[in-house]
Amino acid sequence: MNDNSIDTARLIPAAVFGGLVAVGLIGGGALIGQGVINARAGDRSVTVRGLAEKDVKADLAVLPIRFTTSGDVLSEVQSRIDGDLAIVRQFLKAQGYPDDAVDLGQLGVADTRSREYMSQTGGPRFILTQTVIVRTTDVDRVQTTTRNLNDLVRQGVVLQDFNGPSYIFTKLNDVRPAMIAEATAAARSGAEQFAKDSGAPLGPIKTAGQGSFEILSRDGTGDEAGTPNKKVRVVTTISYRLK
Repeated sequence: MNDNSIDTARLIPAAVFGGLVAVGLIGGGALIGQGVINARAGDRSVTVRGLAEKDVKADLAVLPIRFTTSGDVLSEVQSRIDGDLAIVRQFLKAQGYPDDAVDLGQLGVADTRSREYMSQTGGPRFILTQTVIVRTTDVDRVQTTTRNLNDLVRQGVVLQDFNGPSYIFTKLNDVRPAMIAEATAAARSGAEQFAKDSGAPLGPIKTAGQGSFEILSRDGTGDEAGTPNKKVRVVTTISYRLK
């Protein structure tokens, strides 16, 4: 009888304690769950991208004209390369370029009998190359000159490694502000549509990042540097809070 009384007395506090622990765990779990919900609700956001593109035309052109001649007597080869240089200069003058638009590059001389070329046999001993570089903002004129380079060939000038002119757009800073504004507006429009579809009002900007500007060929084909017609593109990435 005494033993049973002792056991019952011990069991009742234990049961009560266990119930309190269970209630505490349930209450704590409810609070933890509520905290996660609040954290998610308080951190709701949408990330969107905005694209802006603009067609532009290059405002600078660089036209390298490299020509070569060869022979076994250096003085004779030098005389011929000088003659070709005079022809090239006269050609460019006839094309309408001022003297300050034409630069003379370094003269290259190769001796095929030197140690560097000992494995070569036959052919001329000396090979001379000369480069003339046209640099101008008159892009249309360079396009015309490129089409007329056959006139040099007809006069005996041997062109070497001709890859065409490079066309450069240097006024990116002039179009940058308007394009960023356009891309940002496009991003906000997408965010507003998302918020409308989800039934949550759009809040302020959480984070924003401006992607790098790209300059591409306008038609998306070929080398960008080889065409005067280009497309400038920028993509902004913006996160908006949802209320």
